[in-house]
Amino acid sequence: MKIEILTLFPEFFEALLSVSILKQAISKQIVDVALYNIRDYTTDKHRTADDYPYGGGSGMILKPEPIFRCLQEIKNAATVRPYILLMSPQAQPFDQAKAIELSHYPHLVMICGHYKAVDHRVQEAFVDEELSIGDYILTGGEIPALTVMDAVVRLLPGVLSRKDSAESDSYHRGLLDTDYYTRPEAYEGYPVPEVLLSGHHERVKQWRQKVALKNTLLKRPDLLQDLILNQADLKYLNEIKAEGMNNE
Repeated sequence: MKIEILTLFPEFFEALLSVSILKQAISKQIVDVALYNIRDYTTDKHRTADDYPYGGGSGMILKPEPIFRCLQEIKNAATVRPYILLMSPQAQPFDQAKAIELSHYPHLVMICGHYKAVDHRVQEAFVDEELSIGDYILTGGEIPALTVMDAVVRLLPGVLSRKDSAESDSYHRGLLDTDYYTRPEAYEGYPVPEVLLSGHHERVKQWRQKVALKNTLLKRPDLLQDLILNQADLKYLNEIKAEGMNNE
């Protein structure tokens, strides 16, 4: 996968691309990340990337010209059509389902807004989709772009090892994840649930599914509204409700 990011602050990404999962994905050549400084595509000596809004009002607007030039350069060099995203608070919130969808595109381009807004002509001419990471305002689109990139890249084949598989993560199956424990078996009076020490794989699987359902019911019951549950899951939910959602 190729990911290209348009930003006023490419240095924001540099340290984060050199650590953890993103670093591994790049070093394995599973993903190629390119950063573009929007100011490099300006033509005046002050490298002006913003201006006042027509019609008045507060704030500054990112100018269309440098973004148009950069995106056109990217499109001209692309071997496959890039899917162009604008980081924006005026969009449906980004979620795991969208991350899975985006992980199937071979070429993503992300535009990081700044100041008040991006000139709307950029959206009209180039943008395939706007993405938001939540109903709040950030200083710029860099944190949202990094969030989207991290969520997408970890889904690419070969990025995570089997022990870190994304398929068991919260939201991937529509549920929150189960609870996890590691050594020691007891610590400060808190023991590991006995079933996890039993070596009985089917019982462990059932326990984990039941706890995932419990976590979802307790913390994010809205997620259950859109899920199609099988008879076993419905049975677990009834047991959980009967238990009052107390810890086992």
